[in-house]
Formats: sequence, structure tokens, C-alpha cells
Amino acid sequence: MAALRGEQTDMPPTTQLPEWEGPKPFTANSKTRDTKSAYDQPDHPPGMQYMATSRLDKIMPAYRKYWGLRRRTMLIVICIIVLAIVILIIGLSVGLSKRNAASQFLPLPSDHQSFTGDLTYYGPGLGACGVTSSSTDNIVALSHFLFDSQSVGTNPNANPLCGLIIRAERFDEQVNAMRSVDLTVVDRCTGCAPTDLDVSPGAFDQLADPAKGRVDVTWAWLSPTPTTSS
Repeated sequence: MAALRGEQTDMPPTTQLPEWEGPKPFTANSKTRDTKSAYDQPDHPPGMQYMATSRLDKIMPAYRKYWGLRRRTMLIVICIIVLAIVILIIGLSVGLSKRNAASQFLPLPSDHQSFTGDLTYYGPGLGACGVTSSSTDNIVALSHFLFDSQSVGTNPNANPLCGLIIRAERFDEQVNAMRSVDLTVVDRCTGCAPTDLDVSPGAFDQLADPAKGRVDVTWAWLSPTPTTSS
């Protein structure tokens, strides 16, 4: 009995709480509210990458193949093609702008002023104009910048500069006097600047000592139309 009384003494007294202080009953509304707050309201809105991927999936579904290629491979191919087109457009625009800029400073036949450049000589033969010349002919090869700027097609023989005549002159120290020679355009010079002239050895000898190899020269256009070369 003592033990029984001791056990009864150790047990805490039970108190019945009022209904308004008890735990709230579980209802369907509370479950719905808790579920929405936990799953239907994310902490952060979807980012741009998610939105872009969703749009791409609508346009190009990942499970399909395009011309036998997977979507990832197809997108890489499209990017390469677009990049190549952009590079081609930029290259063409830069090339055209350089050509237009260079043509503004070329010694064209329409310009009636005199030009100054370097005078050199070479061993002539069949030139770009389709004319075969010798070392004694009074001929000239114009700069490729000037020659190519007037090309009208793929045939260099049809270049309107072919057959035109220029007059080159300089002060010759050997005779202490000005000397000049008229030269017919028959060729193009790939190593010449826009106002440089490359002539036959015979023409160079009329203007300077061939031992010098390179001298200054002043020249101007004479004929407005091509002449017939024999």
C-alpha cells in the first residue's frame, strides 16, 4: 500500500485544458494552405536560362532529330554557319572600304597633275596587257594597286590602262640636265607603290645610271586613250 501510495504520489496530476486552449484541429483547409506555402510558392522566380530553355523546347523539342542530328549538334552547326556569314560580311566590307580608300589616292589618268615615285627597271617579256616587250622598248609596268583598281574583269589584257602613255622625267646627274622619256603601259608591278614605275633597262638608261638601280622620278599621263602597240 505504501508503494502504491508512493507511485500515486509520483504521478503528476492530470489537468483537462479548456477547449479554446487545446491544439487546433487538423482540417483540409490547413493542409491545403501548408502545401501551397511549401511547394507552390518558390523562394526565387525562374531565371532567364530557364525561360530560354522552355522557349527552345517549344521551338525545337530535344527528343526530335533535325536532318539526322541531335538538337545540341544542330545548334552548334547553326552557330558555326552564322559566325561564318558574319565573318564573310565583315571581310567584304573591310575589303571594299580599303579599296575605295586606296582608289582616292591613286594616280589615275583623270588626274592631270604630276606624280613622284621611285623608278626601277626589270627584264620585260609578256606583260599583263598581253604585249611582249624587249629590254630596249620604252615600256612601263604600273603599280599593281593602280593597275588592279581599273580592272574590268578577269582578263588583265582588257585593262583600260593598257596602251596608255606616260611621260617620265628627272634630273640626270650624269649630264647635269633634265631628261624625259615617253613610256607605254604594258604590265603591272607587284612590288611597286602606287606612284612607282618599273621600266625596261633601255628606258631606265635614258633617265639615270643603271648602276643605281633605284632613283626618284616625276611622271604624268599623256594620252587619254590607249594606243596600239606593235
